[in-house]
Amino acid sequence: MKQIKILAFDVFGTVVDWHGSIKREVEAINLDVDPDAFALAWRAGYAPAMQRVMSGELGWTRIDDLHRIILDEILQAFGVSHLSEEQKVELNLAWHRLDPWPDTVEGLTRLKSRYTICTLSNGNISLLTDMAKRAGLPWDCILSAEVFKAYKPHPDTYLGVAKTFDLEPGEVMLVAAHHNDLAAARECGLKTAYIERPLEYGANHIKDVSPVAGNDFHASSFIDLALQFKTG
Repeated sequence: MKQIKILAFDVFGTVVDWHGSIKREVEAINLDVDPDAFALAWRAGYAPAMQRVMSGELGWTRIDDLHRIILDEILQAFGVSHLSEEQKVELNLAWHRLDPWPDTVEGLTRLKSRYTICTLSNGNISLLTDMAKRAGLPWDCILSAEVFKAYKPHPDTYLGVAKTFDLEPGEVMLVAAHHNDLAAARECGLKTAYIERPLEYGANHIKDVSPVAGNDFHASSFIDLALQFKTG
């Protein structure tokens, strides 16, 4: 760990509970839909929407705007037709108000005591900033796909962190709850740490968090990771 200078964190699912937070927002506005299914459907549209950008079908598009495209589609699919434009705009901003996991703030603060910590998320800068302000996330720096004009898992995102800080890829560690994200980072020469988030998709859809070969660290939480790093 002596060679690691930067810890870069995936955000959605790793740092914050997107499912529980979106479900909470849907329940609060009484859409008369299954909030669990609605949250899952909104997130399920994420990868196909990004693929439209990566394939060239759409020009560069911020996640906020992709979230709105997906929202319009699933509102129709769920038969929701009574929302005003103002209400749709406000609902789309739910992604700016995602709650952190219980260990997030304490764990990040401990890790920050030894390492520079930053985001590496497909979320746009305003989204990540609003989220950090609301949740008290102690980032040293916010890096986003918006900075690199490429979504993960494009190599420009992972290598972009190293270039931003004038470091070698091996001096950066990606911390994430998604094995595909970590695998792409390793291919670019980054170190990797897996964080268990079994409830990412909600209590009715427990995620398998079994260890996978290749990661440098495997931790049950950010606090566990800090303890393994002997920080805080």
